[in-house]
Amino acid sequence: MITSSGVNDDVEVAIAAVLAGADVVRDLYGQQLDRIDKGAGDFATTADVAGEKAILDVIRSARPEDALLGEEGGQQGAADTARQWLVDPLCGTLNYAVGTTVVAVNVALRGGAAAVADPFSGEVFHTDGTTARVRHEGVTAPLEPSPVSRLVDVNLDPPFPSAPGFRAVELLARPEFTDHFRPRVVSSSLAVTWVAAGRRAAYVTDGGDLSDSVHFAAGIALCRAAGCVVTGIDGAPLGSTGRGLVVAADAETHELLMAAIGA
Repeated sequence: MITSSGVNDDVEVAIAAVLAGADVVRDLYGQQLDRIDKGAGDFATTADVAGEKAILDVIRSARPEDALLGEEGGQQGAADTARQWLVDPLCGTLNYAVGTTVVAVNVALRGGAAAVADPFSGEVFHTDGTTARVRHEGVTAPLEPSPVSRLVDVNLDPPFPSAPGFRAVELLARPEFTDHFRPRVVSSSLAVTWVAAGRRAAYVTDGGDLSDSVHFAAGIALCRAAGCVVTGIDGAPLGSTGRGLVVAADAETHELLMAAIGA
């Protein structure tokens, strides 16, 4: 049980929370689950809702004064509080619903600790805001980004808010991209974490300001702590005026992607 309220233990709260969510996701996998329509082709399942409840129970027990923002339950507590937890209980719901196990459980304290669990590999990626590590089967190791694979995950889901200037799908046909990289489409923010872990050279998605997104905040925190280059698709820092997300293992990879994107 987590009893300390010290900031240095926030990472343990994040780890405990994603593990609780991962247990639910794993236990319900393969079952017939009710779908909750969210509009525009998006939906949640029973696993999303139950996983979020398990995560929030852990955070509330350890940090009862903190605010919460859940993918399914929305805002709980003051949105402008100094301490707010961002929770995505199941990133890759469509993958999960059709029997594909490429999913992630994401928890991040805004501006602080974060953790991402892969429910099916058993890995937990975590950061205290300074260092980034992975815990698996009782062994903890540092995350080490690497561009060696040349694999770049690109989010191809519409809409494309930066069109016509930028469409992620068109990036895949540009020689500036294909001369250096090989595309992958995981359709889960787990791929962001894989950049920090050295399993992807980069990740690219369009969108607005994603720095406080429940889907991306944990992966962004991990990548920053691991030493990755993190910007918007225009090369600018993430923030209220930012557009999308580019996470690269190193500066050279980031520069090549910016040239391919045309930023």
